[in-house]
Parts: sequence; C-alpha cells; structure tokens
Amino acid sequence: MFDKIINKNDFTSLIKDGMVIMVGGFLGCGTPETLIDLVLASGAKNLTLICNDTSFVDRGVGRLVAAKQAAKVITSHIGTNPETGKQMVEGTLNVELVPQGTLAERIRCAGAGLGGVLTPTGVGTVVEEGKQKITVDGHEYLLELPLRADLAIINGSSVDKAGNVVYNATTRNFNPLMAMAASVVVVEAEKLVEPGALMPELVMTPGPLVTHIFKSEKR
Repeated sequence: MFDKIINKNDFTSLIKDGMVIMVGGFLGCGTPETLIDLVLASGAKNLTLICNDTSFVDRGVGRLVAAKQAAKVITSHIGTNPETGKQMVEGTLNVELVPQGTLAERIRCAGAGLGGVLTPTGVGTVVEEGKQKITVDGHEYLLELPLRADLAIINGSSVDKAGNVVYNATTRNFNPLMAMAASVVVVEAEKLVEPGALMPELVMTPGPLVTHIFKSEKR
C-alpha cells in the first residue's frame, strides 16, 4: 500500500485550466468543501463541472460558479443558485441540464465501461435535440453517452489510509458513482482511520478506486 495522503500543495498541483471536474454532493450535502476551497484558491479557469446541482452561491459548487471559474456545468438542477441562471442568461456560462436519473446513469456508464444508456426520459422534448434515438420493441429511447472527468473530488465520512470510504446516510449520493468515472479521484476525509478500522460491509467506495486522500479541515 503506497501513501495516498496528500497536502494542499499536492492537490493544487492537480488543478489545471480547462479540466473536467466531477464534484460529489447534493445541495452541499456530502460535498468536499475544503477541496473546493483549494480549487477556488488555485484560480483555475474554464473548468467544466459535472455535479448533481450547483448548490448555493456561498456553498459547494456554487462558489466556483460565483467566482466565474467554470465555463460549463453539466447538472440536473440550478434553481437554488441564482448566479448560475444569471450567467447562463448572459451567455457567460454553458449550462447543460440533464435529468437527474440520466445524469447518474451517464456517470455510472463511464465507470462501468459502457457505451451509453438508453432512456425514454426526454423523448419528444428539447432534451432529445442532437441525440441519437433508438427504437426497441416499438418504443423510442435516447442514447445518452457516458460522462467521464479528469478529476473527481468526493467527500467521505470515514476513510482509512488505504482509501476505503464509508459515507454517512445521505452524504453518499453521487460520491460512489463519481469515484468510478474519473482518471484521478481525491477523497476529502472527514475522519481518517487506520486500515482495518472500517466495517467492510459499510465500505461503498473501495480503496483501489481512490487515488489520493485529503484530510478535511472543515471538521
């Protein structure tokens, strides 16, 4: 087992202009806030953010949007962050709205090595624009392609030094899916423990999927 624990400088060195970043969380619940602090401090621009929602102006992914570090967001919901809508209307932020279940499946497809998912959601609406439609047993489906990122930043309630992650209650949300769909995965650990301290049956993200561990400064 190699040392997966990194510091602020190590993490900041991973951030590049124009990269695609997946951010775990659901309206700020289960979001790696310290890592977002560091992305903010890096000043990286033209980021593409893949996230369930853009949270709030002063919380989670919303802070990156407010700082105008994102060029595009791929998300299912922007209603709680008026800054996202404002930038979208002004034409300074490209917002790709994806139905929540479809978003989850597109991320899962990338992690599972699948070529996409067929879904009836969006057929006959603006969602189908520019997408391939496939008929199966007389029913029309949209082919939704996988979503993969250069970097995934996720949050873990308890993480051992091998990178095994346990999520508390609803903090799980998109974090396990995103841990499978990025080239580099960094988990922000609320609590860092020794290998063997976690109950195996509670581990939702196994250590081999985690590239680096960062000890949270929020708790």
